Amino acid sequence: MSYSEKEALKQLLEASSWPKFSGTGEYDHMELIGYIYGLFIDLPIIPDYWTTARINTAFKGHASIWYTEMKEIHGRRNWPWWKGQFIQNCSNGTWIWQKTMSFDNDKYSVDKDPYE
Repeated sequence: MSYSEKEALKQLLEASSWPKFSGTGEYDHMELIGYIYGLFIDLPIIPDYWTTARINTAFKGHASIWYTEMKEIHGRRNWPWWKGQFIQNCSNGTWIWQKTMSFDNDKYSVDKDPYE
């Protein structure tokens, strides 16, 4: 195992290195999905179940309750399944609208100084 793989494995095991997600307020669940995807890219030798077993370290509050209930109902599942459930649960109309409005409000205008 190379040094970079050892460092990535250490990061996988450290709960403090995972981004936190509560599922309330203005949130971006895609950051967490991207983080986990990055683990699979950085550590292709690590089995899927090692990562999915650590997902719970990222959740708090409402998201933690949702995850616990889903795990009790569906049991141990692989990352593609969890990713699909996560997107389905979090990519609701409100989230999509907030991201669209944020994008629309972030347009550059020649009449407005971007540093004001």
